[in-house]
Amino acid sequence: MIKLLIADDSALMRKLLEGIFRGEGDFDIQLARNGTEALELVRSFDPHVVTLDVQMPGMDGLSCLSQIMIQAPRPVVMISSLTAQGADATLEAIELGAVDFIAKPAGTVSLEIDRMRPVLIEKVRGAVQAKIRPTLRLKERIRHQFRGAGIVSRPIRSDRYGTRKTGPQLKPGLILVGTSTGGPAALDIVLPRLPQQLPWPVIVAQHMPANFTGAFARRLDRNCELKVVEVSRPMLLEPGTIYIGRGDADVVVSSRQSGLHAMPVPARRDYPWHPSVERMVQSALEHYDPTRLIGVLMTGMGNDGAAAMTELRQRGGRTIAEAESTAVVWGMPGELVKSGGADLVRPVDEIAASLAEWIAADAVH
Repeated sequence: MIKLLIADDSALMRKLLEGIFRGEGDFDIQLARNGTEALELVRSFDPHVVTLDVQMPGMDGLSCLSQIMIQAPRPVVMISSLTAQGADATLEAIELGAVDFIAKPAGTVSLEIDRMRPVLIEKVRGAVQAKIRPTLRLKERIRHQFRGAGIVSRPIRSDRYGTRKTGPQLKPGLILVGTSTGGPAALDIVLPRLPQQLPWPVIVAQHMPANFTGAFARRLDRNCELKVVEVSRPMLLEPGTIYIGRGDADVVVSSRQSGLHAMPVPARRDYPWHPSVERMVQSALEHYDPTRLIGVLMTGMGNDGAAAMTELRQRGGRTIAEAESTAVVWGMPGELVKSGGADLVRPVDEIAASLAEWIAADAVH
């Protein structure tokens, strides 16, 4: 049996969530009305996974999460409103150690909850498999506290590419990054380590609702040497910029008169996750010489992007899969490795250095 703790100040929400998971038949469930009760049940019930409402009276979700990750680390899935404030709080929760989040229904909860049932079950079951490493989370909490005090550790500015990045000998290229469960925290480690003068643009497909990707891009932009933007409209692909795919849509590479663009397009049913890593990589292969592409597949459930990145490698491109030792869920990168599609398998804190080394070597040839 999977021991699940549901913490929410809404009696209706607790009842609906309990009904969904009891219907699965393999969940042992306890309920908490606020953060204080949740902490007590974490100690006495010792759940495998916790769902935690962000907004609760008394001890709120963020305070409770922080205490859980310090006292008894375990997988936590946040339940957040779709407001701008809810998005910022959710991203803060990811920094504090939550492995995933679920957006609360925007309309009538009792009507919308059935539509959300498959996502709720998938995310909570996936969280049970997630690996929580207290030492890594401690580092993230310390870094988060520095940010709150206005002290942000930025990577050392690098001129390793010199003036060659704009020279005619450097052909255009593109880095493609795909992530899902655990991805925001992984991206928060990789992207700030990319050097300011990186001569290739970066496109990121992180599975996330539309209400969250704008806040996520702004948060990354504050902490990265490179410029970070959400792809809310067609945007010319330029060196030194990271493009975050808009949630609930897909991001593709398209050709226009002014050059190659990152463009948001409506989600398609034949791609089950959005923004789709698979569709992003396939579109890049249509417009770039494959030898000028680098694919990076990091933590996440399922296999999104594994087939397309395997093809990318087969056609002469290069790929990196996050190592199982650091992935919260080794689904997507694991599938890439199993299919023989990974040139390198690296812990999350070594991925940026591998990218910089590849491109720096390219710049001197």
